[in-house]
Amino acid sequence: MGTMDSAREGAANVESAAENVAEHPVFENIARGGFVMSGLVHVLIGLIALRVALGGSSQDADQSGALRAIASAPGGNILLWIGGLAMVALMIWHLAEAWFGAKWEDDTKKRVNHVVKTVGKAVVYGALAVTALRFAAGGSSDSGEQTSELTAGFLGNPAGRIAIVIAGLVALGIGGYHVVKGISRGFEDDLRLPRGQKVAGVVVVTGVIGYIAKGLALIGVGIMFAWAGIGSDPEKATGMDGALKAMVSLPLGTVLLAVVGAGLILYGVYAVLRSRYAPM
Repeated sequence: MGTMDSAREGAANVESAAENVAEHPVFENIARGGFVMSGLVHVLIGLIALRVALGGSSQDADQSGALRAIASAPGGNILLWIGGLAMVALMIWHLAEAWFGAKWEDDTKKRVNHVVKTVGKAVVYGALAVTALRFAAGGSSDSGEQTSELTAGFLGNPAGRIAIVIAGLVALGIGGYHVVKGISRGFEDDLRLPRGQKVAGVVVVTGVIGYIAKGLALIGVGIMFAWAGIGSDPEKATGMDGALKAMVSLPLGTVLLAVVGAGLILYGVYAVLRSRYAPM
């Protein structure tokens, strides 16, 4: 019995120490830097999309293209190291929020919803952190090509094709969620905005347009994945870059891509502002 009590006490001490670290101002400020890095990546993706819309560009309109642009700039590797580590901190903070925040929820459904959403955010920032640190260490990758290769491995059997279609439907759902969150201004629940100041209006405008634009881009990714699964064509599943460039072939596609590109730039601006006004 004494051993079990000691184990519980030890676990409680570890949990308390983890909570203290997650709530420490220094750690929180480092984690906020992850929002800034994410914002910079989205701004660059938006700029690349605009270049594609206005006359073509060989750059990848996705995270790899954005990070490659940062790496090639003077001091870019240093920025990638700083930004990558900041996003690692933000990932850890979200995991801590998933654990500790769930304890405050009395309703089981709300608790599960909180954990799923927060862990999902941690996965997104963790993946971007890994990619950024890989570029910082001198590596390189083409996310569109990697996605196609991974998809090809799944398309060799019926179960794999179903999985790819499901992945496309999930991306469609996430994209739709972003559009709704932008239209309904649901993102304001993630912020603590100052009342009566002009910056609050700027945050709202960038959030509304940015979330809708990112949602449209993700819907495009979902359509491409579902199309790849149904047609057994891995070349269609090229991620964000393929989805954005495919818009050009649509009626008024150039205009649509330019609007989405501008919206992604605003989403990036929103992410930078979020680093200041997100309660942590």
